[in-house]
Amino acid sequence: MTIRVLLVDDQALLRSAFRVLVDSEPDMEVVGEASDGAEAVRLTRVERADVVLMDIRMPGTDGLTATRLITADPGLAHVRVVMLTTFEVDEYVVQSLRAGASGFLGKGAEPEELLNAIRIAAGGEALLSPAATKGLIAKFLAQGDGLDEERDPARAERLDALTGREREVLVQVAGGHSNDEIAERLEVSPLTVKTHVNRAMAKLGARDRAQLVVIAYESGLVRPRVD
Repeated sequence: MTIRVLLVDDQALLRSAFRVLVDSEPDMEVVGEASDGAEAVRLTRVERADVVLMDIRMPGTDGLTATRLITADPGLAHVRVVMLTTFEVDEYVVQSLRAGASGFLGKGAEPEELLNAIRIAAGGEALLSPAATKGLIAKFLAQGDGLDEERDPARAERLDALTGREREVLVQVAGGHSNDEIAERLEVSPLTVKTHVNRAMAKLGARDRAQLVVIAYESGLVRPRVD
């Protein structure tokens, strides 16, 4: 099955480079290009894109707003948005994940990293490596007490639906640990960890692992602190 990719960036040269790379793969194709967020939302619907590579900073409608519009549309529930950033963790990454993005990728990533990111996103997984998660946690730490004002009481209540083990796993996910690391820490199999993660996502209404990290902090289950 061919992965339909939409490229969104205000730099035409960068879009051209991405198009050549993506179209060279037998399992994916570029179905459109957009230079701003409004056009990205329109083309996502028209071209039935599976994965949107979305630049964050663009004139007009920015990538953050466009991502919110895409992920809030029930008709686009299958679409996965991967944010393209100048730095792996910048001031917009936390907001991007809250908006529903499935992950983020630095613009300086190697070609194979970009192609792998598209496949991971298309498969419904989160493009959020343990290293990137740790960077995300650093952003929460940097935000300090401001996060307390944004805690979502409704999400905190939904944590009641989780089993004790699912809560344990969620805490570990929020700590930036991989499934293998969590399995070792909790003395269970990686498959068991994956099952708990999937169940937690379903109960909390999270699109993917990236959303779980945000929910863990916003609900108050895990609190940023300096060791």
